[in-house]
Amino acid sequence: MNKLQLRRFIREQKRAMTEAQIREKSEQLARLFLETEEYRRAQSIYGYLSYNQEVRTLPILQQALRDGKRVAVPKCYGEEMRFIWLDDLSAVAKNAMGIPEPMADGPVAQDETALVLMPGVAFDQAGNRIGYGGGYYDKFLAREGNHPTLALCYAFQMVEHLEAEEFDIPVDRVLWV
Repeated sequence: MNKLQLRRFIREQKRAMTEAQIREKSEQLARLFLETEEYRRAQSIYGYLSYNQEVRTLPILQQALRDGKRVAVPKCYGEEMRFIWLDDLSAVAKNAMGIPEPMADGPVAQDETALVLMPGVAFDQAGNRIGYGGGYYDKFLAREGNHPTLALCYAFQMVEHLEAEEFDIPVDRVLWV
């Protein structure tokens, strides 16, 4: 399958999931994530706020705050994505694409070692990923390459092999159920 076909296939698989299935898988992935060494070591989490049928990340980010970690989520400014510190996870609004992002423009997060939770459409065992097509995370990680990265996905999002392009930056670790 090419990228377009794979995106369509994954989108269909996600749309077929019930809210109960999404919640159950998200809870399983949250438990796995919170048990990782990467999470335990991290002082900050650069997460994202899920939308549509993505793995629900809000409980993970809430737990990170309870655990005394700083949490930042992305906000896009044209072609650039910046992470904004967020102490109140309800201080968000949907952008033009329907993706929740911080209402405030700051403070901009600056922790070169923050664990980055990576969204994506599909992943392989080597950490290659297909995102949603904007290249925002690849551009961010090209600028700030010291971050450990981790992705959460449903089992049907894992594929045998993805062709990486020269600007693609693989994820360090992928958890799936």
